[in-house]
Amino acid sequence: MRNIGVFVLLTFICFIYCSKNPVTEPEPEYPASKIAFSSERDGNNEIYLMNTDGTNQIRLTTNPANDFNPAWSPDGSKIVFYSLRDVNREIYIMNADGSNQTRITNNSVRDWLPSWSPDSSKIVFVSNRDGHYEIYIMNTDGSNQTRITYTTGSSQPSWSPDSSKIAFKKDDEIYIMNTDGTNQTNLTNNPTLDSTPDWSPDGSKIAFTSYRSGVSEIFIMNADGSNLIRVPDTITGRGPSWSPDGSKIAFTSYKDGYGVILIMNADGSNQIRLPNSAGYHPAWSPYIY
Repeated sequence: MRNIGVFVLLTFICFIYCSKNPVTEPEPEYPASKIAFSSERDGNNEIYLMNTDGTNQIRLTTNPANDFNPAWSPDGSKIVFYSLRDVNREIYIMNADGSNQTRITNNSVRDWLPSWSPDSSKIVFVSNRDGHYEIYIMNTDGSNQTRITYTTGSSQPSWSPDSSKIAFKKDDEIYIMNTDGTNQTNLTNNPTLDSTPDWSPDGSKIAFTSYRSGVSEIFIMNADGSNLIRVPDTITGRGPSWSPDGSKIAFTSYKDGYGVILIMNADGSNQIRLPNSAGYHPAWSPYIY
């Protein structure tokens, strides 16, 4: 009987304590993500990697020629980029630690500005192999290179998160199209340059660079071109890249006369200049599990 009484007393004490001090579940922690970027800090353009607070910067490419425009595979294990190491611009893939750098295009022309499909099966890129810049798609090993646009000056492709659309720049405007090049739709209509589209992770919005105010700034619009918003305090900003949860954007600022990488909330607030981040072309990785 005494044991039962002790049990009842302890249960009562626990009830009183827990009601005054409710147990809260810890906030879930996101897996790590990284930012890849280009920089010429070592004398020529190379690809670098850093944490999203600017720490732990690692040089991934070490070649006397220039390497540019990193873009991540959907699982975060690989990076595609273009290089001048073969005289012409060619597209390479490497592991996310810089190992196993492999050329996947081989043409006596410019192949550049690659972007990975979210289903991991394809890479979209720009080439002038037919006399002017057009958009092509290929398998990730470089096979089955197929032209999908037939309008002069198409470039800067960016694949939608559901793999169904590609945003791109044409005639200094932002367009979207199906992945076979059909149904091209003009989203912006401005006499100045709109460029570098990047999809939000949920596919509902597109961030891009615009010169409509006289200098480059970051703008965001819905994926159908509606609800165009100028992100405040991004004068000289270029090349937006969304974080994998859609809450932040990395971009390059040229306020100091050279490129440095900043991150901010998607509404433009809480802008942070990352330390020792002289560079450009930031590319926010998927979460790395």
